[in-house]
Amino acid sequence: MESLRNIIAQTGGLPPERTVAEELSVKRHTLRRALGLLRENGELEPARAGRRANTREPQGNNLINSTNPLEVMELRLMLEPALARLAALRASPAEIERIRRAATTAPGADPNGADMTFHKAIAAGSRNSLASELYVILHRVANDGRLRFTDSDANLVPERVRMRDAEHLQIAEAIASRDPEAAERAMWQHLLAIQQKITGRLAPGGSL
Repeated sequence: MESLRNIIAQTGGLPPERTVAEELSVKRHTLRRALGLLRENGELEPARAGRRANTREPQGNNLINSTNPLEVMELRLMLEPALARLAALRASPAEIERIRRAATTAPGADPNGADMTFHKAIAAGSRNSLASELYVILHRVANDGRLRFTDSDANLVPERVRMRDAEHLQIAEAIASRDPEAAERAMWQHLLAIQQKITGRLAPGGSL
């Protein structure tokens, strides 16, 4: 995956699949799976017929260099409660099932990856493609190593993961119950707790 990222960074986009597959000595179906992961993570623009895929790294760098953790949380508080409300109104049964499954971190799973999966599932369930795309960009900025302010995997002890999962389950159940007010409120409370933790860490004497 890192070799693929290097090729994209060097060329400013994605060369023809055949060329990349030959350079990396991989099958084209393996390459397509890797490209799909990069698109899911917001690192590569969605595939469009007749157009060369472009990397989003320059845009991400500009955002990261011009913001700070509290601004990221302010935007999350504006965006994600609304996405939870919309998901309660619009999500399909299959999307709701994905949200409910993603609410609990599977044993041995990457805790931060599980968190991203949950919030992305809600964004997808909102059925607002622009808002969903904004969330992908926002999450990528928030999780860049240069702006990393959330817990590292090492700091996400089992008890903290269980507490977070409990908050996620509350949001998921409100969405599954088709209760937009409860879904919006639960998401707001979840994010507000994160914001308060970050504020405490950034205060003089706080622990980052």
